[in-house]
Amino acid sequence: MPVSSESASGRGGGWVAAQALLLAAVVVAGLAAPAWEGVAPWLALPLGALLLALGALLGVAGVRGLGRSLTPYPRPRGDAELVSHGVYGRVRHPIYGGLVLAALGWALLTASVAALVLALATLPFFLLKAAREERYLLERFPAYEEYRQRVPRRLLPWLL
Repeated sequence: MPVSSESASGRGGGWVAAQALLLAAVVVAGLAAPAWEGVAPWLALPLGALLLALGALLGVAGVRGLGRSLTPYPRPRGDAELVSHGVYGRVRHPIYGGLVLAALGWALLTASVAALVLALATLPFFLLKAAREERYLLERFPAYEEYRQRVPRRLLPWLL
């Protein structure tokens, strides 16, 4: 049976499920795994809190910027519009970047090696999901290529 592009699997439901599992694993690892020895709490705690806060701000700005076009799936909604202003004028996937920063911040706050390893895995995961999403966006929006050239950063406005 063919998969409709409007079904969860046709829109990229596997990516959403994998994302949920990976992020849940980061949280659980931070709660369950023992803290690493020798970590300087005076550095790890404020840095973790800062990354968590920056990730939350970036992610919330991305959610607000998308408005009605927001979807967890890589394939855009049928009624989606191309958003290129606000935070999207600086970075193409701020929600993904925010999740990476928040995961790293959580790992530092909990001083968990397991959470840190899983948090580091969010970076390649979201780069791959963003690449898939961009193929859909190029199909859907002719102006996306120009936008991609104008906004070279994928996940983090100042870095990546």
